[in-house]
Amino acid sequence: MRKLIVLSFLALTSISLVAGSVRATDASLEEGIILPGESADLNEFLWIKRPIVVFADNASDPRFIEQMNFITDRLDDLDRRDVVVLTDTDPSADSDLRRQLRPRGFMLALIGKDGKVELRKPAPWSVRELSRAIDKMPIRQQEIRDRLSGN
Repeated sequence: MRKLIVLSFLALTSISLVAGSVRATDASLEEGIILPGESADLNEFLWIKRPIVVFADNASDPRFIEQMNFITDRLDDLDRRDVVVLTDTDPSADSDLRRQLRPRGFMLALIGKDGKVELRKPAPWSVRELSRAIDKMPIRQQEIRDRLSGN
């Protein structure tokens, strides 16, 4: 009986440690992918990352909350596609991103690695939809071909 209790304790402890490390990995991934957009410069990401810019008039906007939930639920899919998410929920700050992209209320913008605005949406998009849009981009197609050929 004592062995059974010890084994049960060890099993539960190891499960909680694994779950904790997965949560820590998700948190560190989120910190690296999701950045505040108020001081961001899109030129920093040119040829390196694909920015997804999420605008809202405030962080309580239900569309903003829904979009960020979509994003945080599937960070690994976005990371595989070299995505960085920039958020801007303060219209009064008059950030460079707001001057460049001119959002009205909630807006989602997908920027290619070449700096071109590929997509603008006035409503939240799932990561699946975003991933499909990214995978259709010519630069992403080349990345996929290069990876498959071993380059």
